Amino acid sequence: MTIWQLLKAGGFTVYILIACSVLSLTIIIERIRYYKKRSRMKRVAFMLKITRELEKGEVGKALVICKETDTPFAGVVFSGLTLHGHSEVLISNTMEREITVETTKLERYASIVGTIGSTAVYIGLFGTVLGIIRAFHDISLSGAGGISVVINGISEALACTAVGLCVAVPAVMAYNYFLKKIDNFISDMELCASEIMDLLAVKKR
Repeated sequence: MTIWQLLKAGGFTVYILIACSVLSLTIIIERIRYYKKRSRMKRVAFMLKITRELEKGEVGKALVICKETDTPFAGVVFSGLTLHGHSEVLISNTMEREITVETTKLERYASIVGTIGSTAVYIGLFGTVLGIIRAFHDISLSGAGGISVVINGISEALACTAVGLCVAVPAVMAYNYFLKKIDNFISDMELCASEIMDLLAVKKR
């Protein structure tokens, strides 16, 4: 069976799955590029630069480093350093809010991929059930058939399940990868926020 025959045999559910696949792949590519762009600077190297400037009292230079670094934790540190001189509670709350904002940006569209990964198989099964019903209906109308006719109809119906699996597996794998990356970003942001609070507390003494 050629790919065209496979698509034709699957019916309208295959086209739904193809649309889901295109959407999923588009988001996967966009998210991978986004995460790669925002993870070019490592947290340890970044915090070393910030620590050196704060130890010298150069808060302004530390803010410049934050602006020039396109990572989620740089945004968190920037939000905290802009309130330098204010109460620790205010600084801490501001950085926590920034972590929430950055996390929302990181999670954008990821749930769509997860939804496609979890539902594509069921859409494929739905198409398979419809195909099997249609196959038996055609056999009953013709009044003739046999095991070969039944097997042929079922094999065509199973095309939907095959396509559903092809859509679901990459989506699930990508979604799990996204969750891992997001967890890593959140850990880096929380660690940076904690380190900044310690550095500012030492500076006050």
